[in-house]
Amino acid sequence: MPSSFFALFDDIASLLDDISAMTKIAAGKTAGVVGDDLALNAEQVSGTAADRELPVVWAVAKGSMWNKVILVPTAMAISAFEAWLHGRDINIPLIIWLLMLGGGYLCYEGVEKLVHNVAKKRRPPVEDAAPQASAAADEAEFDLVAFEKEKIEGAIKTDFVLSAEIIVIALGTVAFQPLLAQFGVLAVIAVMMTVGVYGLVAAIVKLDDLGLHLSREGNGRLRAALGRGILAFAPRLMKFLSVAGTVAMFMVGGSILVHGIPALHHFTEHHVDDLIGWLGVALVNIGVGILAGAVLVAAMTAFQKLHAGLRRSKA
Repeated sequence: MPSSFFALFDDIASLLDDISAMTKIAAGKTAGVVGDDLALNAEQVSGTAADRELPVVWAVAKGSMWNKVILVPTAMAISAFEAWLHGRDINIPLIIWLLMLGGGYLCYEGVEKLVHNVAKKRRPPVEDAAPQASAAADEAEFDLVAFEKEKIEGAIKTDFVLSAEIIVIALGTVAFQPLLAQFGVLAVIAVMMTVGVYGLVAAIVKLDDLGLHLSREGNGRLRAALGRGILAFAPRLMKFLSVAGTVAMFMVGGSILVHGIPALHHFTEHHVDDLIGWLGVALVNIGVGILAGAVLVAAMTAFQKLHAGLRRSKA
C-alpha cells in the first residue's frame, strides 16, 4: 500500500512538472495575442465613470473566465474529433473555420468602430445645448446602466474570440500529450491570462486615481511631482490604447483570416516574411483585417437596408 501511494504521488509530481514545462512554452507562444488582448480590453472598458471602472473590469473578467470554462473543453473536444476524422482520411479543419468566424467578427467590429468615429466627427454641432443637457440629465442614470451593459457585453464578446485563439495556440503546443496534461496546461494558461490581463487592465484604468492621490499628498515634492506626471501620462496612455486596441482588432482578426487561407498564408510566410520580416507580416494582417471588415460592414449595411425596405413595403 505505501509503495502504491508513493508511486501515485510520483506520477502526480511528474505530471505537474510536465504541465509546468509545457505551460512555459504555451505562454511564450501566446504572448503576442495576450498583448493584443490587454490593449483591446483596456480600451474596451475605458470611458466609464471613475467609481464604476473596477466593477466593470471585474464583470468583464468574470465573463472572460466563463469564456475559458466553455472554450477549454470545447477546443479539446473539437481537436479530438478532428483527429478522429483524420484517422479516417477526412480532413475538416473545424477549429480553423470557427476561428475564422471569430476573426471576421473582430474585423467587422473594428471597421464599424472606425465608421462610427468618422460619423461622430462629421456630425454638425448642436446650436442650442440647453434642452439637450436637460434631457441628458433626466436620463443620466438609465444611460449609465445601458452604457456599462453595452461595454461589458462588447468586451466579453471580443474576449471570447481572443481567448479562443489563445486556447487554440496553447492546445497546439500540447496536442500530442496525454489528455490530462493537455487539460492541465490549458487550465493554467486560462487562469494566468485572465488574472494577468484583467489585473493589468484594472491597474491601467485606475492610473489617474493613483496620480491624483500622489499629487495631493503633502509628504514630499517628489511624490507630488510623480503624481502630476502620472496624471499627465494617463490620458495619453488611454488615447494610445484606444488606437492600439483598434489596430489589435485588425491584426488579430486579419492574422486568423490569413492563416485560414492557405495561398495567402503561404505568400505571407514565404515572401513577405522573408523580404520584410515581422513588420511586413503585421501590415499584411492589418490590411486583410481592414478589407475583410469593410466587406462585412458593407454587406451587413446592405442587408439591413434591404430588410428595412421589405418591412416598409409589407406595411
